[in-house]
Amino acid sequence: MAKYTGSVCRLCRREGAKLFLKGDRCYSGKCSFNKRPVPPGQHGQGRRKMSEYGLQLREKQKMRRAYGLLENQFRTYFDKARRQKGVNTGEALLQMLETRLDNVAYRLGFGESRPQARQLVLHGHILVNGRKVNIPSYLVSPGDTISVKESSRDIEVFKSLREGPSHTVPKWLELNADALEGKILQKPERDDIDLTLSEHLVVEYYSKL
Repeated sequence: MAKYTGSVCRLCRREGAKLFLKGDRCYSGKCSFNKRPVPPGQHGQGRRKMSEYGLQLREKQKMRRAYGLLENQFRTYFDKARRQKGVNTGEALLQMLETRLDNVAYRLGFGESRPQARQLVLHGHILVNGRKVNIPSYLVSPGDTISVKESSRDIEVFKSLREGPSHTVPKWLELNADALEGKILQKPERDDIDLTLSEHLVVEYYSKL
């Protein structure tokens, strides 16, 4: 499967926003985006004002890259969100992305970044309701319990979690750091998502295709 192997800091600079892809480094003075908040490349600082389509494309790319998805995966989520009745398409899309198992593991502090959380899920360190689930795209539901496998609890990233998560746990989740366990209290609401995203631009982008 295709996989981006370049600098993730470059992605943040390209999208003009922090995507928090490198864990603690993103919160420190070493963050590349803080040092050079302009698009990469020799012409990054001199780019002209973007068109309406360009703004929509960049917002779509920003959301897709923040959650670490390929284009086909992202489009599949959008199509599912669009088919939901009585729900704003943009918010439904964000809700599905937030309830992916890899993102929930990150939100609970099991991983310092989404890429690290995804790797932990793939390697079988995360349990859902007591059963191993190694599928990052698995969608959790209210009432589900997310925990760390007993034999994996001595891994350094989980040891440090007992001292407190590296970022704030959103209110739709409940974390028991000592037990390395979290619970889904409810579906996430738009205000619970701290990424700077304009989902309506993503909807507008796909509506033209």
